[in-house]
Amino acid sequence: MAAPDVQNIEIQKSLYEELSEVSRKNLEDTAWAGSLTVKDDGLTINKKERFPSRYKMGRRDPKTIERANLLNVSKLLIKEIIDSSLAHGRMLDDDYIPLQQFFVVLEHVVRHGLKPKKGILSSKKEFWWVLECIEKIAPEAAEITTSVREMPNIRTPLGRARAWLRLALMQKSLADYFKLIIEKRDNFLVDFYEPGAFLLEEEGVVIAGLLVGLNVLDCNLCIKGEDLDQPMGVIDFSLYMKDGKYSDSPEEAADRGEGDSKMATILDQKNYLEELNRHLNATVANLQQKLEQVQADNCLMKEDLAIAKNTIITLQSEMEALKSEKDSASTDYQKQIEAAKQDIDTERETYMTSRAGLDSMYAEAKKQLDEETKLRLDVEKELELQISMKTEMEMALRLLEKDIHEKQDTVISLRKQLDDIKTINLDLYNKLQTE
Repeated sequence: MAAPDVQNIEIQKSLYEELSEVSRKNLEDTAWAGSLTVKDDGLTINKKERFPSRYKMGRRDPKTIERANLLNVSKLLIKEIIDSSLAHGRMLDDDYIPLQQFFVVLEHVVRHGLKPKKGILSSKKEFWWVLECIEKIAPEAAEITTSVREMPNIRTPLGRARAWLRLALMQKSLADYFKLIIEKRDNFLVDFYEPGAFLLEEEGVVIAGLLVGLNVLDCNLCIKGEDLDQPMGVIDFSLYMKDGKYSDSPEEAADRGEGDSKMATILDQKNYLEELNRHLNATVANLQQKLEQVQADNCLMKEDLAIAKNTIITLQSEMEALKSEKDSASTDYQKQIEAAKQDIDTERETYMTSRAGLDSMYAEAKKQLDEETKLRLDVEKELELQISMKTEMEMALRLLEKDIHEKQDTVISLRKQLDDIKTINLDLYNKLQTE
């Protein structure tokens, strides 16, 4: 059993101790005044006997009375569950009567003021449709809804709703989902509930806060083995009435409380021993399985050992043969190495002799190359000089040609001038002759 958080336990314990007296007083004032009537949509109590003076006042709204009754019973049940769990330190299961009554009251709370869903032949009030739609505003609730839909032993919407509430309580998320739908009731719940419904009024906010206290408890509910499709449950008010004919005397109550405490201790011890026995049986079965596996592995290892020994003998004989081959190969290798060394020495002497001759040839060739290079440089200089002289001669030739052309033009011009002078002289001569 997981240990609950100590701080949360102390906070919830102090909260419910403060609420206990007020809750019981309100419950006595509102719920235990007369005959009780349980309707499909909640709880109605007709006050007739105990306080006749109150009924001289104006008539109260039945829905208000139903909400108050459900709220007070819820307070008492939640306080009873938390106190019992803290006192005995036990995990809550399906056999715990206050927890059974808590789910009955919670069904009445969620069903109070629910609009009927009209069908072809009749109309039904099923709050499964409300829980089914929670995943629209809380995607993490889709896992619970899917799990409930896939349960083969649940066939009715009421059974699915009960399974959904139990799964949410075991996951300690019931209070969170109620808080979420109460916060969004103006947009989410108005389509499902009539005005004055429990979850649409302030009592819905209170019940959402009270459910937070259940988050410190651990529950182990067997949903698959329980018949959740049975009709709507009835609230057992005799567990909380203080009238003499319903409640035990203080001595009987003390004896019964002591007996319940001893029985709870014995049940816890029985559960512990059964769990220990199951654990030991599982351990023994596991050890037997491991022993069989070890024995099988041992047989295989013996076979592997025999095979390995045979392999070792074969390898040793092969190793001796390889050693003899290695010795002979090593002797041959040494001989080959000595012969190779002699060949290398001979080739080295030949190479040194050849290299000396090549060095002298290289020196002569280098000397000849230097002379040829010097000669080539001289020839190149002479060629450059001849090229420059040729260039100068060509330039002078072009200048002479230009000068000749100019002089020819001058001669032609002078000849023309001479002809003109001759013509003029001839004209003058002729004129002088005629005169």
